[in-house]
Amino acid sequence: MARSGVKQFEEFFEKIIFWGRWVQAPMYLGLIFGSFMYLYKFFEELYHLYDGVVSYTEAQVMLGILGLVDISMVMNLIVMVIVGGYSIFTSKIDVDHHEDKPQWLEDLDAGKLKIKLASSLASISGVHLLKTFIDVRGARDMEGNEGIIVEIAIHLTFIVSALLLAYTEKIQHSYHGHGAAEGGDSH
Repeated sequence: MARSGVKQFEEFFEKIIFWGRWVQAPMYLGLIFGSFMYLYKFFEELYHLYDGVVSYTEAQVMLGILGLVDISMVMNLIVMVIVGGYSIFTSKIDVDHHEDKPQWLEDLDAGKLKIKLASSLASISGVHLLKTFIDVRGARDMEGNEGIIVEIAIHLTFIVSALLLAYTEKIQHSYHGHGAAEGGDSH
């Protein structure tokens, strides 16, 4: 039996939509390129820290090291976006039997990726806040304590967002698990 022209068009249109996920691939390559630029900044900061360590105060060394930690955490965030985003939204990465498969990639879905990203942003914000508390004089350049208060508010927003995302994901999984346990449709 011949397919109708409408059905053929629908199948063609759905193939184009499904292929559209590959539009993201160049962005992931761009993030990899950006990672190399950030790696350069890491070693540049490490060199400056090494070069001045003799004359730096303990607080200056701590700020330098926190800067390195910050760069490292941002790089981890970029890796999660690249690997997680690609494997969830573009194409499965076949690393199931690879000895170096990241543990966080197990059973990763869009909700879990959002929680991991939100938690990472809260952690990065925490490092920035710690740097501000160590270098209070630099933060006071923003009209008194206003800069510190803004940073605390941003940090708390990241924490609350991460908690709300985790709670929402928990509710969704318990709802889907409950419906599946009874054999009913969970939608």
